[in-house]
Amino acid sequence: MKSSLDFDKINRAALHALPVLLARWLPNGKRRGRRWYALNPLRNDHRIGSFSVDIASGRWADFATGDTGGDVVNLYAYLRNLGQGDAARELARLLGITP
Repeated sequence: MKSSLDFDKINRAALHALPVLLARWLPNGKRRGRRWYALNPLRNDHRIGSFSVDIASGRWADFATGDTGGDVVNLYAYLRNLGQGDAARELARLLGITP
């Protein structure tokens, strides 16, 4: 039997670690205020600024493609090409959270 995932718990923990996570996931990025601006690693991106993540909320957007998301689990799913459940489980393991 699969255990139920607590997405809110995983997202809250990920938000606390988000600056460190973003430095790993998007190492070419730069923090400006409460936003992390980076090149999108999933496309041939040449301009920092079109892809950004709000560090306080986890909301993210690629303004060049229109791709957006509302939390850190969704961002991880997008960057790793995973479904939401798989992304939540991987992120929980990465953060040391028991799902």
